[in-house]
Amino acid sequence: MKTELINLLKTFGFPVYRQGSMNSEEDYPSSFFTFWNIETPEDKHYNNEAARAVWGFWVYLYSDDPSIVDAKLEEARKLLKSNDWIVEGKGEDVASDVETHTGRMFTCYKIENY
Repeated sequence: MKTELINLLKTFGFPVYRQGSMNSEEDYPSSFFTFWNIETPEDKHYNNEAARAVWGFWVYLYSDDPSIVDAKLEEARKLLKSNDWIVEGKGEDVASDVETHTGRMFTCYKIENY
């Protein structure tokens, strides 16, 4: 699921990083996505065997242009929904480690049937 998520986010032309994996010494790109796998519980048990996993992710978009953050995060949300991802809400503002960038994020899930 990580690969699918990364490939979908890359269609926007921005770099995609696992949250916390950027080198603290390198400059931030103008705009970029990060993600974090928050949980992956198994579900739909029968005879003590799971029939699926539910992959949960936080998806963040940071940019030095606030209009990109708002517009592209909404486009990403719609893209994931059109690819059978479950997206919770419209997102929320998040803090950035640098003054030049603002960010927003949403929570999403994808079901992996076994």
